[in-house]
Amino acid sequence: MTHWFHRNPLKATAPASFNLYGVATNNAAAKICNDLRSTRLKLLELFTDVNCNMDMVKNAVDAYFSLLQGFISPLDDTTKENKLRFIQNFKWTDTLQGNVASAQQDAIFDQVSMEFNVALWHTKYASRLAGKEDITVDEAKDVHRSLRNAAGIFKHIKDEVSRLVTAPEKGKDLESRVLDTYIIQCQAEAQEVTIARAIELKHNSGLVAALAFETANFYQKADHTLTTLDPTYTAKWRKYLQLKNSFYVAYAYCYHGQTLLASDKCGEAIRSLQEAEKYYSKAEALCKEYGQTKGAGSTAKPSEHVFFRKLGTYIRNTLEKCQRENGFIYFQKVPPEAPQLELKANYGLVEPQSFELPALSTQWSQEVYNAFDITRTPKDDKAKDKKEEEVKPVKEPDLKSQKDTGCSIS
Repeated sequence: MTHWFHRNPLKATAPASFNLYGVATNNAAAKICNDLRSTRLKLLELFTDVNCNMDMVKNAVDAYFSLLQGFISPLDDTTKENKLRFIQNFKWTDTLQGNVASAQQDAIFDQVSMEFNVALWHTKYASRLAGKEDITVDEAKDVHRSLRNAAGIFKHIKDEVSRLVTAPEKGKDLESRVLDTYIIQCQAEAQEVTIARAIELKHNSGLVAALAFETANFYQKADHTLTTLDPTYTAKWRKYLQLKNSFYVAYAYCYHGQTLLASDKCGEAIRSLQEAEKYYSKAEALCKEYGQTKGAGSTAKPSEHVFFRKLGTYIRNTLEKCQRENGFIYFQKVPPEAPQLELKANYGLVEPQSFELPALSTQWSQEVYNAFDITRTPKDDKAKDKKEEEVKPVKEPDLKSQKDTGCSIS
């Protein structure tokens, strides 16, 4: 299932030196600055490490964010604002708008931007794991968990963004419509794992149809969320969301047709399967359009996957079966209108996994906080300052497609 999911690129960032020479007046304060620099760098390196797992990322996230909280959370009773929050400048690019960086001298800007990359890493990890040749049940659970984690982190970012002094610009990563789209996409993709499992375990067709319909609605909602943003940046992403919507509407009509047949409603079953054929053809056409549309991110190739092709074959075979049965047994009229899908899944629906920031590092204390004297001007280091300004694109690993198993879980 490698390249089954569309993935936008990681955000790039300039190095943050935390060189507060003169401001950090004792060794403990200076050590915190050094550790902030090193833990931030370590976390950034893990994002492109193909051997990295969820535990490694969590440990690195906790290490950096627990220190960064000392620049954000109030550490004394005299003020509600941390005196260090606006002392370091941070630069980050956006996932949709190329290597154009935005800068804010605000520790919360770095927190939410780094969280964004953590969430993106979870989506990419899920995609990589789903692409294994023989994915186990435990690995499938990790795919599901990673996508729920990503949704929860994006949701947490949305809550935190309101604390920024400078509001996000339209279409930037931290803008609510972009965040909402990421949240909904992660929920939809996690439900895809649930659907694949339900099919493999041969759960009743009514449950599969309901889950597929709910998932299609998620993709439609995500697509509609992007309608008011510049198509220059969102067109490719929207094509992916549209093709996934059509694919899962086809799934819903296909399995709903089976449910109708089991209830001896053969004529309605035929009409439902004809509608499944229509949406499957639409999904095939959108796959081609998606592949030809320019835009950010890796290009998924869903129409080449067994999981995609299997549905087309299954729809045709089930429709032919229904037509045979209707000619021999039922002799029912096929309705001119497709049945209205009003399906609600009682099981398998995905909610974002709640994300919480780690507790303040034990390296921080009132004494250490007081050792930062912001009345002093940090000593200049022009060579380092120039280096800090550079924002180099993230070189992400090129993942090779493995043998496609049709999303079967062993």
